[in-house]
Order: sequence, then C-alpha cells, then structure tokens
Amino acid sequence: MPLVTGQRVIDTLFPIAKGDVASVPGPFGSGKTVVQHQLAKWAESDIVVYIGCGERGNEMTDVLNEFPELIDPKSGHSLMERTVLIANTSDMPVAAREASIYTGITIAEYFRDMGYSVALMADSTSRWAEALREMSGRLEEMPGEEGYPAYLGSRLAQFYERAGRVVTNGSEYNEGFLSVIGAVSPPGGDISEPVSQATLRIVKVFWGLDSNLAYKRHFPAVNWLTSYSLYVDSMSKWYEENVAEDWMDLRAKIMGLLQDESELEEIVKLVGMDALSTTDRLKLETARSIREDFLHQNAFHETDTYTTLKKQHNMMQLILAFYDKSLNALKKGANIELLVNMPIRERIGRFKYVKEDEIKKTYDDIIYNLDIDIDTIISKGEE
Repeated sequence: MPLVTGQRVIDTLFPIAKGDVASVPGPFGSGKTVVQHQLAKWAESDIVVYIGCGERGNEMTDVLNEFPELIDPKSGHSLMERTVLIANTSDMPVAAREASIYTGITIAEYFRDMGYSVALMADSTSRWAEALREMSGRLEEMPGEEGYPAYLGSRLAQFYERAGRVVTNGSEYNEGFLSVIGAVSPPGGDISEPVSQATLRIVKVFWGLDSNLAYKRHFPAVNWLTSYSLYVDSMSKWYEENVAEDWMDLRAKIMGLLQDESELEEIVKLVGMDALSTTDRLKLETARSIREDFLHQNAFHETDTYTTLKKQHNMMQLILAFYDKSLNALKKGANIELLVNMPIRERIGRFKYVKEDEIKKTYDDIIYNLDIDIDTIISKGEE
C-alpha cells in the first residue's frame, strides 16, 4: 500500500510504499528541504522524525515555527505534537552529525515497534557522509572514491535497511511502519558522485529534482522524465480497489503524453510550431495542462497544499477528457485554435483550488460545459 502524501507528482506518478525508502537528490536550491517539509506535514503517518543533519539552522527554525501552528488533519491537534526533531546543523561538531542519523532511526524504530506508522526525513545524507569522511580521515583509514571511506555503501545500506513493515508482538494483531525519505545533496547536482550512486543502489523510489524546473518556480521540481518508482505495478491493485479501477490507465496516459511532449519540443525548437500536425499541437497543449495544472502544486495555498487521491483521480479525468474529446473533434474537422482557447480550460486548470465538499458538483459541471463547448466548435467546423 502507498504512503499517501497529498503531493500529486508523488502519489500519482512515483508513489512510495508504506515502510520503504525513497531518495530525493537535487542540486542546491532545487527544493529538497521544501519537499521534505511537505512530506513531514502531510504524509499519512502517526509520527514524523525529522533529522536536520548538517543543513542550515534556518531550516530547522522554519519547522519549529510552522509546525506548532499547523493542524494535523487526522487528529485535529498541532503537528508539533507528533513530530520529533533532531537538530545537528552545519555549525555543530562532526561527531554529532554522524550520530544524528543513527539517533533518529533508533527513535523511529522505537515508535514503529509500538505499532505506529512512522515517517523519517533525513536532510541530508550527503552531509552525514561528509562527516563519515572527515572522521575516517582523522582515524587515518584507507580512503575510497573521492576520499569517502571504503565502507560508505555498506553504512548507507545499514541505515536504509532499518526501514520496514512489522507485525508487533502482543495479544492483538498490529502493524508498524517505518518509511525513510533521504535527501541527497550532490555538488552541482551531479548524481554520478559516490553518495548518490550508493543510495541509488539501495532505494527503489527516486524523486530527481531539477534546477531548471525550480528556476521556473515549478514546485515540486520533480523531473518526471528521470524519476522512477519500482512500486507502481505492485501497488496497482491497491489503487484499483481503494481509489478507482481506471487509476493505472489514466496514469499511463499522462506519462505517455509527458514523454511525447519532450520529443515534440525538440522538433519545435528545430522547425517551429507550424510544422506540427493538429494532433501533435493538441498533445503539447494537453501536456502543458498536465504540467501546470496537475503536477505544479502550491505549498502555501490552504487547499492546493494537500490533494486527496479521489481529487487527484478527478483532476486526471478532467485533463484527459479535454484531450480525448478534442481529439475526436479534430477528426470531425474542428479548428485547433478554437479547441485550445476554450474558456472551460481555465476552469479545468483551477479545479485544484476547489474544496473537498464542492468537488463532485464542480466536476460534473465542468464535464457538462466541456461537452457543450466541443459540440459548438464541431458545428462551426461543419459550417
């Protein structure tokens, strides 16, 4: 079963299983900390352990200031009441930084063994690896690649392998989960360096952050072409039973359109938009809608900061309904310009700001008006 986070790009495209591990690598300023803050706030867990390992003190201060004011949607109490913070910022001793990761995962295991669902955020494992390197150097051990100790890979594996799903001892059947999300800060975003490569060999979920997306103010800046989750197929049954039967089909269509867009953009750069067929132009427009209206999320908007799985499903349906109906209209001779500039598209884009109790009514209204607009455009084409 997935660890529901309320972040659309994660829940829909690259889900993490409850009790497993994920890696968030990215260059400086690409939004690793903001992603981890969002997961700490909204991930479906009873307890959050947040480890600030070698990062800036201001980031821990943000957590201390924000979390007491935010309300946990499950319990109705302050988020701070279910959060454990371990602060070892960049100005603290190297030995403390090395110990902070172990301290955090031991506390997380303690709560997991009590039958709680625990989410651990490690920000960042690169700083922890640098502390390992410094201590190894002082002990005059034989260095490995780029000066890191030769046992770097096994130490990382020992840390990540402590995540899992357990059945607790006791008279009643109870399950505990420990999910680990580790940020990696490779210099210059180069994931060929030893810490990133050792992490990738262990984790099965990779959320690669892209500095270009971050500079375009696209949050979360998860690159949909380089990221992956090896749990998609094994969790398909859960999605079909608990959310919607067509969930995996919609997801596959969205991924297909995003991949087609990257290929079509190369053609547009070489020969211009006019060289594309009307169906290819429609693909580009739909992919833009997926990027801007579905994958882009506002962490500071009270409604958009968290999206339920049911609403995510409705959003996918609306965008793909526009694509399928427009494709059908093109075959009947409709004008591509009129289809692309339909007023109803703005309502599809703003659907992410609709509150939970208004979703069904708004969804039905948009579909109804979409059909009317498409029929009007088709009739104009026939004239």
